[in-house]
Amino acid sequence: MSAFDSALTSLHSASAVPAPPPQASHRLPTLVGNTPVLWIPTPADPAGRGFWAKLEGANPGGIKDRPALHMMTSARARGALREGGMVIESTSGTLGLGLTLAGLALSHPVTLVADPGLEPSVRRLLASRGARVELVDEPHPTGGWQEARRQRVAQLRAEHPGSWSPNQYDNPDNVAAYTPLGLELAAQLGRIDVLVCSVGTGGHSAGTYRTLRPLFPNLRLVGVDTVGSTIFGQPARTRLMRGLGSSIHPRNVAYDAFSEVHWVAPHEAVWTARALARSHYASGGWSVGAVGLVAGWVARTSPPGTRIAAVFCDGPQRYLETVYDDGYCAEHDLLDRPPATDPEQIEHSSAREVTSWTRCTTVVDPTDPSAGAHE
Repeated sequence: MSAFDSALTSLHSASAVPAPPPQASHRLPTLVGNTPVLWIPTPADPAGRGFWAKLEGANPGGIKDRPALHMMTSARARGALREGGMVIESTSGTLGLGLTLAGLALSHPVTLVADPGLEPSVRRLLASRGARVELVDEPHPTGGWQEARRQRVAQLRAEHPGSWSPNQYDNPDNVAAYTPLGLELAAQLGRIDVLVCSVGTGGHSAGTYRTLRPLFPNLRLVGVDTVGSTIFGQPARTRLMRGLGSSIHPRNVAYDAFSEVHWVAPHEAVWTARALARSHYASGGWSVGAVGLVAGWVARTSPPGTRIAAVFCDGPQRYLETVYDDGYCAEHDLLDRPPATDPEQIEHSSAREVTSWTRCTTVVDPTDPSAGAHE
């Protein structure tokens, strides 16, 4: 018998389902986490200046795969989510992708309430993964699309007894879900001096900082918000950017943890996201552009040797119809408008309404009556 025949005989006699290699898995949840970090040098600055980007776009659906799985498994453990029960939640897209993954992994039907700003491609993707997607047709008078979605979630829950909603804005499990992210960063970088995070529900900034602070007592947290968001005390306006900012005040935001907050405008986020894509391949959507802008500035203005970690929440795929579409960007006057070299400065979030990149080092909870307003 030839060597080839011997090998063929051995192959046929082997098991029909071979043992997986060490890093392979038959379980969806194992695809989430252990994302890479990438060094992003700051252009035109001395060698060594830059920041480390945590590439959460390497998760199947982005950063919110983490809280989707954790919130759902925690609710099952408490008995709040019964076996086979329907999951109903509001989403601007990324959490919806995470919930479809968790729903498939844990055998729960998923209904998502979105608004017309949800990209058609994401809507189709969510539906292809078995989610029912419902759109609200008009914003709430004071809470905008976000509150309209939340109210529709409450109506749907009343129509479906036994259903469960993660309530990502106020659920402490959303914060706890990011403990692994913090531990991954600590293992990957060894030391972190500054953590830069976008802020929407407040989950990943609070959870990651809470995990890292005991390890690095001098850690500073820099928050990145969008203009038109009310999270840090600015007036709520109609917002173009999705994935960061809010028209409500999520209880998960850890106001006392932030050393400073930056507000970024859509054209500034678009310019930076596209620049990152051209120069480093790794980029993402609105929040990645905003975080990249702020993290680069922190790198330029911090003492040499400062180690900065910036969380890039997703990749560019879902933004091909917005951030990376020239027609869309031209329609909204977002093209060829580079940000300023430095942010404007205000002393208090209530000092004035901001419309472009602005920094404030006085961070207060706007819902706390004792915080007061700027005189």
